[in-house]
Amino acid sequence: MVDTQKSRTFGAVVVLVQGAVTALLPRVSVRFIKNAIGKNFHNASELEAKPAYVRQLRAVGVGMVAAAGTDLLLQSAAEDEDDGDDVGAADAADAADAAED
Repeated sequence: MVDTQKSRTFGAVVVLVQGAVTALLPRVSVRFIKNAIGKNFHNASELEAKPAYVRQLRAVGVGMVAAAGTDLLLQSAAEDEDDGDDVGAADAADAADAAED
């Protein structure tokens, strides 16, 4: 069975890396998009990205980094809470056992 927590973490890391590349190197993303479009359309290699599109790609990349980073932080906080709940439950059980004695 697939570990969903590891899958979520892996997905967030992939989005984080892709967003960082898009934010820092938008021309690489433009080249990738042109290659993808070129598989289905003629003369796609002749397309030229306008400066506004490059700025928009940068903004999308920053948003991806922010979203993935937030997801990773929330996952980390949830794991810490889960670990804390287990310890608290064990302490409560020990206290109940001690009260019975």
